[in-house]
Amino acid sequence: MKKLILLAAVLIGLPTGLAAQPLPNARVGELIKAVEDGVDDFRDYLEKRGDNARDRSKDSDNQSRKGRGGNADANKDRAESSKDALDDALGDLNKSTNRLRRKFDATETWMETKREVEEVVEDARKVNQQVTRGNRGSEVARLWGVLRTRINELARAYNVTPLG
Repeated sequence: MKKLILLAAVLIGLPTGLAAQPLPNARVGELIKAVEDGVDDFRDYLEKRGDNARDRSKDSDNQSRKGRGGNADANKDRAESSKDALDDALGDLNKSTNRLRRKFDATETWMETKREVEEVVEDARKVNQQVTRGNRGSEVARLWGVLRTRINELARAYNVTPLG
């Protein structure tokens, strides 16, 4: 009989006392810090990689341009456009993560920042689309995988649908 009442309560959405306990503020703060650090690491890597690519491009421009046709320029434009889209998406993710930190630090109840976490996850979806669209290398995939995992942990703490 007790099991039947418990099942009925679960089915109609009444509190049963079996729900997961909310995380302490300090743990949520650690999750947010991990996401912030991951965004910074990912951004730093992409900037360093971009600097290296610019240096290589300058070196190749100083060399002979034999055999270089319009197709190479089109590929270069396409790569630049893709890079800009990833930079924009990552910039949005960085802003939403910073906004989450500011609101989290200013509130007593961490669940009040659920909307900001939803924005972080939505911005992360945009980055995910850009990262998975092309072959950006194994290090990009590794760094994004680590960051995506951290974002998903944060999303689950807030009961927000994580990234796929």
